[in-house]
Amino acid sequence: MEEKTAVTALAALAQPMRLRVFRALVGAAPLGLTPGALSATLGVPASTLSFHLRELLHSQLVTQERSGRSLIYRPQLDHMSALLDYLTAHCCQGEPCELGAARGSSSNCFNC
Repeated sequence: MEEKTAVTALAALAQPMRLRVFRALVGAAPLGLTPGALSATLGVPASTLSFHLRELLHSQLVTQERSGRSLIYRPQLDHMSALLDYLTAHCCQGEPCELGAARGSSSNCFNC
């Protein structure tokens, strides 16, 4: 991942509502959610949600798919994983650590 791509993704997640939207979509993966479902879940007006979804799409953190008359938004988990890999590429001063295995568990890199 290039630095510019990482900065764009991090900037998108640096806004509280977009972070909430992304986390809701991660929780709904792999099925995704419609804007209506997201709006109801998060208690945010549709126009506000549309703005935030557009930013997440631009940052490549979510995808949009048309299903009939509905739009379905899903998290782009491989892009998020690439972002995490980019951020942790030089973890533990280049020494082997358990960071990759620690994702999703309670252990962390600093216990190497």
